[in-house]
Amino acid sequence: MFELIHAGGFLMWPIIACSIISMAIISERFWSLRESKIAPPNLVANVWQWHKSDKLDSKRIQALRQNSPLGMILAAGLLNRKHSREVMKESIEEVGRLVAHSLERFLNTLGTISSITPLLGLLGTVIGMIKVFTVITSQGIGDPSVLSEGISEALLTTAAGLSVAIPSLMFYRYFREKVDDLVVTMEQEALKMVEVMHGIREKDIQK
Repeated sequence: MFELIHAGGFLMWPIIACSIISMAIISERFWSLRESKIAPPNLVANVWQWHKSDKLDSKRIQALRQNSPLGMILAAGLLNRKHSREVMKESIEEVGRLVAHSLERFLNTLGTISSITPLLGLLGTVIGMIKVFTVITSQGIGDPSVLSEGISEALLTTAAGLSVAIPSLMFYRYFREKVDDLVVTMEQEALKMVEVMHGIREKDIQK
């Protein structure tokens, strides 16, 4: 392994650093973007039960805010539950944008790694080819072994850059889609809560 790194030249080190950062981000995002953590099931049903039993006080709303990202969005709506449907929706949308931004944490870094590592590999290829042509100019091509250093550097950096970029790009796309799905799920749950609460209120007014 160390022989390959040495043969690949100094550009192998930033590529290795990118691979370590990429693996750390992928592991962290897999742990943080679990649906059970972001949008716990039956959370809206629990809120509705508290509302019906008249237990929806400020302490429960505060606990709900700290429970999960979905809880944070629901809490924003519940703080304005005595206002109109539009006011509740606006407060939910405002907090929802902040939550969506937090779910995308580190994804730009992962996308950047997927873009720059092939370029680092390409730079290594160019440097390796320059070394090859420098050797050819000074010593000719009579001894192929003298060309091996430049050729090895060119091939190894290209392979290493692509080996980091391909999985990084795949997981970047995967996590972006997962974040979009989670945001849609949270929006639907929040709007469900708004419609249920205001539907009951409108019925009470009509009575």
